[in-house]
Amino acid sequence: MPDLSRSLGVQYLQQTKFDRETLMGRSRLRIEPAPLYKVYRDVERVALPEPELPQVNLEELFKNRRSRRSFAPKQISLQDLAGLLWAGQGLTAQTLGHELRTSPSAGGLYPVETYLCVQRVAELRPGLYHFNVRDFALELLEEGDFGPGLARAGLGQGFMARAAVDFCWTAVLRRNMVKYGHRGLRYVFMDAGHICQNVVLAAEALGLGQCPVGAFFDDEANALFKLDGQEESLIYFLSLGAKGD
Repeated sequence: MPDLSRSLGVQYLQQTKFDRETLMGRSRLRIEPAPLYKVYRDVERVALPEPELPQVNLEELFKNRRSRRSFAPKQISLQDLAGLLWAGQGLTAQTLGHELRTSPSAGGLYPVETYLCVQRVAELRPGLYHFNVRDFALELLEEGDFGPGLARAGLGQGFMARAAVDFCWTAVLRRNMVKYGHRGLRYVFMDAGHICQNVVLAAEALGLGQCPVGAFFDDEANALFKLDGQEESLIYFLSLGAKGD
């Protein structure tokens, strides 16, 4: 029990608790806001097709969902990738000046950004991409075979290199913590979980295999995408592709 109480996770939960006596009197951190959308300019852009997802039996979808680490060496279609991206963070409505998405987010702040490590997607060159949510397009950051490097950063989990595509989610911490301060980190990880589960279920509906990944060398993963690890940091991955044996 003493070791548990000394863990950073428990200490964080304890120090970010809400209670009736002190909540309203707490001072807020003075954090400058970040833009609600991230855009890479002066890079090649790939427009995504209109997303299409099959009609499915939701109960069967829940029953069949499994983490799968074996992928067949086949391409997935750009149409399927568009459906997966839309399922995770597609724009669905606009209300009171907020653009709403397929996944919920605390305060409508959407601090999670989606990047892709593409290995085998039809009509896309292998490389690292950023998902431009507002324009529903991909921005090519760097062309090349980055699967092995991503797998090394992922504690040597080789299936990440064998996937057709790896979804790589980052947190733009300022975007969330400007409102929620210390407690905001709780909500960032909730947001990432919502997004990942949407993509996982969409992948199952499309007959694709997938496996979420939370174990990785943070600095190595951030370096791959040229992220500083403070303003923006990788927090979660999902390897995805055609189901193998």
